[in-house]
Amino acid sequence: MTNDVTLFDRDPLYIPRVAAVHDMCGYGKCSLTAAIPILSAAGCDVCPVPTALFSAHTMYKDFTFHDTTDILNDYLDAWQKEGVELDGVYSGFLGSAEQVALIQRLYREYPTALRLVDPVMGDAGKMYPTYTQELCDAMGALADGADVLMPNLTEASILTGREYPGQNLDDEQVADWLDALLKLGAKNVVLKGIDRNDGKLRNYVANAEGHQELVHEKLPYMIHGTGDAFASALCGAVMAGRGIADAAHIAGEFVRHAMESTRNQPHFEERGVSFELNLGELTTLVR
Repeated sequence: MTNDVTLFDRDPLYIPRVAAVHDMCGYGKCSLTAAIPILSAAGCDVCPVPTALFSAHTMYKDFTFHDTTDILNDYLDAWQKEGVELDGVYSGFLGSAEQVALIQRLYREYPTALRLVDPVMGDAGKMYPTYTQELCDAMGALADGADVLMPNLTEASILTGREYPGQNLDDEQVADWLDALLKLGAKNVVLKGIDRNDGKLRNYVANAEGHQELVHEKLPYMIHGTGDAFASALCGAVMAGRGIADAAHIAGEFVRHAMESTRNQPHFEERGVSFELNLGELTTLVR
C-alpha cells in the first residue's frame, strides 16, 4: 500500500456510534462480550444488535442457541422511530441467512456509516457448528461494498469458492488471495492468520493501491475468541481515526498482549481470550 487509508475523520470531542451486529454468549469471551468493551475502550458508543443468544460459545460441548431473527426488524424499526444515528456498522457472527438482509437494511438506512465486515463463518478449514451453506452463501453479499472486510483463511476460502489452503502461504499466494477477495467488491481487505512456521504470524492489508504485510510474534498456544477481539480492536482503531494498516497493526498487538494475559487465567483454553487488563492500550488511541 502506498498510503495508509484513513476511513474516519475523528473529532477528538466526538464519540462515534457503532452498531455491533453479533451474537451474545453468556460464557466464553467472544462476539458481543468482546465487541462492547473493546469498542468502548476505543472511545465508541456501542449499539448491540444481537443476532443470536448462546449460553456459551460453540467450542464448549454443551451450549444453547437461540436465533433472534424474528425480533430484529421490530428492533431496527424502534431505532428508526427514535432517530438513532450511526457512524459505523460492524457485523460478525450471524444466526441465520435472513440476517444478511437486516444488515443490508442498516446499510440503506445509514448510507454514510462505515461498513466493517468480519465474515465470521469458521476456522481451521471448518464451518462453525450453527452455520449452513445457505448462510455462508448469503454472507458473501456483505463483501461487496465493505469498507473493511476481515476474513481469516477459512472464511476467505468460503467467500471466494476456493479450496481451503491451510495457513502457510508464500508471498505470491497471498497476493493471489488478496486479489480474489478485492474482486468481491471490498474496498479494503485484512486477511488474517498466515503462519509460515517461523515463529511469526502475518496479517495483510490490501486495497486497489497494493498491499502491506504486518508481522507479529507468534505465541506457542491458541485461544478461542481472538478473531473477534482482533476485529473489534481494528474497528475501534479505525473509528479512532487511525489508518487501516495502522489499525490492523494495533489490533494484532492488542490481541497478542491479551493472549499473554489470558495464559494466567483459570480454564483459559476453553473460556477464551481475556483482554480486560489490556484495554488501556485502546483507550490511549483517543486520549
